[in-house]
Amino acid sequence: MPMGHTATAETGSGGLTATEHRLSNGLRVVLSEDHLTPVAAVCLWYDVGSRHEVKGRTGLAHLFEHLMFQGSQQVHGNGHFELVQGAGGSLNGTTSFERTNYFETMPAHQLELALWLEADRMGSLLSALDEESMENQRDVVKNERRQRYDNVPYGTAFEKLTALSYPEGHPYHHTPIGSMADLDAATLEDARHFFRTYYAPNNAVLSVVGDIDPEQTLAWVEKYFGSIPSHDGKQPPRDGSLPERIGKELREVVEEEVPARALMAAYRLPEDGTRACDAADLALTVLGSGESSRLYNRLVRRDRTAVTAGFGLLRLAGAPSLGWLDVKTSGEVEVPVIEAAVDEELARFAAEGPTPEEMERAQAQLEREWLDRLGTVAGRADELCRFAVLFGDPQLALTAVQRVLDITADEVREVAEARLRPDNRAVLVYEPVTPEDADDEASEEAAK
Repeated sequence: MPMGHTATAETGSGGLTATEHRLSNGLRVVLSEDHLTPVAAVCLWYDVGSRHEVKGRTGLAHLFEHLMFQGSQQVHGNGHFELVQGAGGSLNGTTSFERTNYFETMPAHQLELALWLEADRMGSLLSALDEESMENQRDVVKNERRQRYDNVPYGTAFEKLTALSYPEGHPYHHTPIGSMADLDAATLEDARHFFRTYYAPNNAVLSVVGDIDPEQTLAWVEKYFGSIPSHDGKQPPRDGSLPERIGKELREVVEEEVPARALMAAYRLPEDGTRACDAADLALTVLGSGESSRLYNRLVRRDRTAVTAGFGLLRLAGAPSLGWLDVKTSGEVEVPVIEAAVDEELARFAAEGPTPEEMERAQAQLEREWLDRLGTVAGRADELCRFAVLFGDPQLALTAVQRVLDITADEVREVAEARLRPDNRAVLVYEPVTPEDADDEASEEAAK
């Protein structure tokens, strides 16, 4: 049987507890009881994302997320969806730079079904993976790229800013969606090798949260996952560390059919899991989160030069995090007007820091977001997996908010002064063109 230990409720955990266990094949298991409602959440994080991919095979982690829903040895075709939804549950999967996750929320009495389904595809997906399912899901992912990136206004902004922010060859230089060329180039053998390398129990964390009997749940986990062999062929991701600052401003102008001019920027910020990252989160909350933020008040309310203004944090553990600025202009306002106002507000904040009222409001907002995540069984299961995979300790999920509340105004001002500056950002400027202009430009490019 698996070994484990029980955690007592820590200060700042809101009374929540979790137990940790490990199977003999290396699978880490985290359980958290919550009998408020008769539901249970199953969450499985694999320690693989786009940062593990190599040049020429981008998008493979995300493609494989789709392949995981194409059937396994005992569940054929769309059976995973059909069985979960037929039992009254919901499910999905997602891919990021740093992980791939799969999750179900089930009526409590259907928990065993969800565990069996996840174990079946972890242990036997290769027996069902063939050229037909590969081609089917390749087309699905290419259509997703068209619908979410290529054919919507500002759709490629995330991809462009990421490529600007992280240099060529950096593991975070490309986004999880991958390129069309690389998706076309992926072979069935690529997918099989990817599965054998990364979809092993010793490269995963399973969390189960909700109206559960821990002893029975652990027995089911051992029954269904315990016989799956581990695999030791995984190589660590390439080093994602970079200097604290970019050292100069990087800029790209994009002429596309978009509704309005836009200023977008990515600032290099501290890695997730550090006090400096929490301080940066508070800084961006004061500056650009919601209608009470400084940038919204300045650009939208006072100057009326923008229709939206936001500033948020993309937390990353294996590379510098990114502060994402997104401003859409109002009417015929030019981007330099917006940019000058943004720089003025950032400089003032770096010099003065947040007011006591702003600190209180920002910390309360981040505390509420933390409570929202841990307040549902699915959200708590996801957070437990996140802290286990990225930081080695699921218990950190239960006390994360206390670390934010311990940050001082001086720390917030210092990270703003050091990082929120013009020589530490990648900038994307969108300039609208008419359909006729776009056609003319495409013709000129084709003639070259």
